[in-house]
Amino acid sequence: MEKLKDFKFTVALPAPSLFGQFKEGTSVKNIIYALKKLGFDEVYQVPLAAEEVSIAIREYINRNREIRPLISSSCPAVVRLIQVRFPELIGNIIPIQAPMEIGAKRAKETLIKKLGYSSEEIGVFFISPCPAKATSIKQPIGAKKSYVDGVISISSIFSEIVKNLDGEEFQSIFEDASGIGIGWGRSGGENIAIGGDNYLAVDGIQNCIEVLEEVEMNKLSDIDYIECQACIGGCIGGALTVENHYVARVKLRRLSEKMGFQSELNTESIIKQFNEGYYYLDEKILPKSAFKLDDNLVEAIRKMELIEKTVKDLPGLDCGSCGSPNCRALAEDIVKGQANETDCIFKLRDKVKHLAAEMFDLAKKMPPTLDSKEWGGDNG
Repeated sequence: MEKLKDFKFTVALPAPSLFGQFKEGTSVKNIIYALKKLGFDEVYQVPLAAEEVSIAIREYINRNREIRPLISSSCPAVVRLIQVRFPELIGNIIPIQAPMEIGAKRAKETLIKKLGYSSEEIGVFFISPCPAKATSIKQPIGAKKSYVDGVISISSIFSEIVKNLDGEEFQSIFEDASGIGIGWGRSGGENIAIGGDNYLAVDGIQNCIEVLEEVEMNKLSDIDYIECQACIGGCIGGALTVENHYVARVKLRRLSEKMGFQSELNTESIIKQFNEGYYYLDEKILPKSAFKLDDNLVEAIRKMELIEKTVKDLPGLDCGSCGSPNCRALAEDIVKGQANETDCIFKLRDKVKHLAAEMFDLAKKMPPTLDSKEWGGDNG
C-alpha cells in the first residue's frame, strides 16, 4: 500500500473472486466504497473488463475454426505450464489479453481522457487472489510491459476492507459490472460468460495437466474451448484468498444471479475494437526451456531417482513453509544443492528432537567430575 504514494492518482482493480470473500448481503458497492476509504482514488471493476473479454473471446472462437480446442489465456500459471511442458500447444492458446490487463488499460485511458492525467501519473493496482498475477506483471506473457503497476493480495487487505463495509455513497466514474463478469471468479464462470455449449472447464493444476495431455494426444479436438485454471475452484481457490473456496463459489454464484446477466456494454463497439486488434496480445507466446536436472542423461536419471526418494522422506503436506511451493519442488532443490532437508520445518523439528535426545543420553553417560585434590591440588 505504500507504493500508492508514488502516483498522483491511484486505481484499485478488484478481481472477480474478491466479491465472493464477504458475508452474504455485502454488495459490490459496499466493497468499492471500502477500497476508496483504504486510499484509492478510483475503483475499476475487473468483472467489467471480463465482460468485454468474454465478447472478444466469443468472436475469436467463431472466426477461427482451424484449431481445436482453443485454450483460455486468463490463468498465467496455466500459460506458463504450457510454455514449459506442452510447447506444441502454444498455438492453441487464445491470443486475447486477460481481464486484468484490459481493466488496467481501460482505467488509464479513461482517466487520461476525462481528468487529464498522464499514464505515468496513474497507478493501477490489482487486488489479487494468487501470486501468479504478480509474476505476470513482472514478467508479462505476450506483452513487453503490463498496464498494471502493482499487485496487492486479497488476504493482506481483507481485514481493512471488512472494517470499512459501511457505505455505498462513492460514485465511480467507471461503469458497473453485471453478474456475467463477477462469475469469472469461479471455475466455469468464463465459459458461462462466453455463452458457448461445447466448452470445457477444468480447475486444479494436476487436472489441467491431465486434460492438456489429452489435448496433446488429439483426443479433445471436438471441443471448441477449454477454460483451464490452476487453482481448485478457480480464482476463488487462490492462495491469497481468505474464504473457503466451496463457500466462496456459492456466494459468488448467488451474487452473480442477484446482479443479473444483462450486460450494459455496447457489443457492437467492442466487436469494432476487436477488429482493430484492441484485445489481442502484443507479442507471440514463446516456449520456455524445460527444467533440466543435469546435461548428462545418466546423471539426470540418477538425480530423478534421488528426487523420488527425497519426496517420500518429506511429510508431503505441501505447506510452503520452506519457501518452495510444494514438497516435490523442495526435493528438486535439495538434489540440485540449492536447499537442505532441514529447510522443511517438520524435518528440522524431528532433527532437533533427535539431537536433544542424544545430548540427554550423552549427559547421563559422562563420568563425574574428578576432585582436583586427587591430582595433587592446584599444582597438579
